[in-house]
Amino acid sequence: MAQATQPIMILPEGATRVLGRDAQRTNILVGRAVATAVKTTLGPKGMDKMLVDEIGDITITNDGATILEEMQIEHPAGKMLVEVAKTQDEETGDGTTTAVVIAGELLKKAESLLDQEIHPSVIIKGYRMAQEKASQILDEISEPITPEDTEKLTRVCITTMGSKGVIGGAREKLAQVVVEAVKQVAEEKNGKIVIDEDYIKIEKKQGGDLNDTELIKGVVIDKERVHSAMPKVVKNAKIALIDAPLEIKKTETDAEISITSPEQLQAFLNQEEKMLKEMVEKIASTGATVVFCQKGIDDLAQHYLAKAGIYAVRRVKKSDMEKLALATGAKVVSSLHDLTPEDLGSAELVEERKIAGEAMTFVEGCVDPKAVTILIRGGTEHVVDEAERAVVDGIGSVSSAIELGEIVPGGGAVETELALRLRDYAKEIGGREQLAIEAFAEALEVIPRTLAESAGMDPIDTLVSLRTQHAQGNKNIGVNVMESNIADMLEQKVIDPTKVKKQAIASAAEAAEMILKIDDIIAASKKSAGEETGSKGFGGEFD
Repeated sequence: MAQATQPIMILPEGATRVLGRDAQRTNILVGRAVATAVKTTLGPKGMDKMLVDEIGDITITNDGATILEEMQIEHPAGKMLVEVAKTQDEETGDGTTTAVVIAGELLKKAESLLDQEIHPSVIIKGYRMAQEKASQILDEISEPITPEDTEKLTRVCITTMGSKGVIGGAREKLAQVVVEAVKQVAEEKNGKIVIDEDYIKIEKKQGGDLNDTELIKGVVIDKERVHSAMPKVVKNAKIALIDAPLEIKKTETDAEISITSPEQLQAFLNQEEKMLKEMVEKIASTGATVVFCQKGIDDLAQHYLAKAGIYAVRRVKKSDMEKLALATGAKVVSSLHDLTPEDLGSAELVEERKIAGEAMTFVEGCVDPKAVTILIRGGTEHVVDEAERAVVDGIGSVSSAIELGEIVPGGGAVETELALRLRDYAKEIGGREQLAIEAFAEALEVIPRTLAESAGMDPIDTLVSLRTQHAQGNKNIGVNVMESNIADMLEQKVIDPTKVKKQAIASAAEAAEMILKIDDIIAASKKSAGEETGSKGFGGEFD
């Protein structure tokens, strides 16, 4: 008699599983949907997205990384593309939309290859070869740029900010501010130029106009002086940075002090007063005229500091203390006893100013500061926020251009050139990989095609014209979005850093390869609230 076969469960109840071709289709579909969401934001005539979060806060932007972060994508494949945008943003500060759009297009092309029964491993191998070749070609067609080339660096910055429609006419001014800031903090180490973007502090205040944005060669602290009797302006300031409280310390252990007479209490208070006075005298004896304290300052100490004519700010953030040290040349001191005149920094001016009704401390006129501040102004909160995103992108692209020292033409010119050369490369390779390399080449052309669409041009005609021009050796011809035609991008001064393009293509290829490799999705069921707390199934036994 045949035994009844019992099903063997290897997955928990409620878990779902998608296998093989279906898994690939699902992932590709999600990847393409995410790319489509940001595709229309590409370029200077790209559209903006309005994102409303669960509490009703509104963000209006066309910054790829910001859009994907605010969208709160749940699907695992979609999250991979969000990671692409994040990596691109952290590495180069620009090209987030480009990276995601190329990744989406690579997945779309892979789908048609899968339909032709080409194995994912072959597609992945072809994509990898194409990506490595693209990186080589980029090195060949790049032009050099140096930190002294202010004009070209400014154009790089303007190209990056081009997609931020909100900043409009203030683009030139913002670009000049960004280039000056990056050049100020750039340092040469082991023959290489290194730029730490953390040393460019960005403060934003609503009010005024975008053109009022300025670069302060020093640091702006969003704090006011602690006592109204202190001087508002200190010229030729000697600055002390103290990482210790100007207060009387409480005893470490729980000590109890018995006081039996009023004289004893008075002696106690006098002693406290004396200690605070000595602290201030110690600071004054070094010649300090400005004090930035990372901890608190006692009310009585504030009074003594004011009497000594010292400008003081308390509870300054650690990151701001570091920037102050870099800008003024002061050393951060952790003990008052160790404070010496050599530890002090200097600045031409320390002043409290009211910006948009809020008092801020400006430390200006530092000698060759290695930390600077960009103070962004703008009419509304949304404008200031978008201007900040534009400035951050600008800082990233200018830093990328200086660090790698290479630039390429923008406007889809470089993608068209890469596509042309990759097609030639595919013919050399032969085999099934050839189809994947050709697909990679076609995917790169999504950039000029999208730029043409956003400018209201015919994308097919534009692509044909671009291919013809590039086949004739005009490698700088791209889409002139502003005038809806094709033109020499270097003459139009539309320039991108090579590092941004390299990173975008590499990130997109890696994400597409990772998604194509998946042929099985096993998703556990979501736990209900009862299961999470562990109360389910006990039926009140522990009441």
